[in-house]
Amino acid sequence: MIEIYNLTKIYKSSTVKAVDNVSLKVEGGEIFGFLGPNGAGKSTTIKCLTGILPFNEGHIKICGADIKEEPVKAKKNIGYVPDENITYEGLTGFEYINFIADVFEVGSKERKERIERFSKLFEMEDKLNNKISSYSHGMKQKTALISALVHDPKVWVLDEPMTGLDPKASYNLKQLMAEHTKKGNTVFFSSHILEVVQKVCTKVAIIDKGKIITVCDMQELNEKRKDITLEDLFLSLTRSEGEQDVDA
Repeated sequence: MIEIYNLTKIYKSSTVKAVDNVSLKVEGGEIFGFLGPNGAGKSTTIKCLTGILPFNEGHIKICGADIKEEPVKAKKNIGYVPDENITYEGLTGFEYINFIADVFEVGSKERKERIERFSKLFEMEDKLNNKISSYSHGMKQKTALISALVHDPKVWVLDEPMTGLDPKASYNLKQLMAEHTKKGNTVFFSSHILEVVQKVCTKVAIIDKGKIITVCDMQELNEKRKDITLEDLFLSLTRSEGEQDVDA
């Protein structure tokens, strides 16, 4: 569902590789966690993956479509929620979601059913006719989620999707993620809430200083390494030079 080969990204203002020869493969049915400290290259990788940023070297395929050679075909399979609210605040929530549905050419019947379902699930039914500028952070996040899912994409790319969500909305999103992957689809999921990542993800990759430093199977970690949490693993692998173990 997602294939990243030798991805390298260097920003024009820098000589340092923000992403350095990253390769990943995400299969259907996986909730794939993507973790990294601030500045590690996590958001840059995600923006290259979704076609927002150009990259210097490598290839990215979404459901077999190359993001450079077939950008429209690739992006039609992606539902993206960024780590910051990016919406047209002069529109109502309903207008914005319909605008996104128009971009992805969603039929009237399908969009009506999906908007009704997701607005009810995220308790936005009586709020979608209000201007987005009047929304709280959590309401904007819910609007971003609904608009990302309205075209029923095979690949969900969720960058810190639970920021600002209330506990019920977070729970419902996790249920949606599980439901989505049971159909053979994929969720590419980034979050700083490591307890959530450990519970919901099937695999996790950790990036630091632009490089993938590990990819681990969560079932194996949970069953065979009961003495170590994902947080323990993350901190041990991303520890800065000169830092010591807590037990040292």
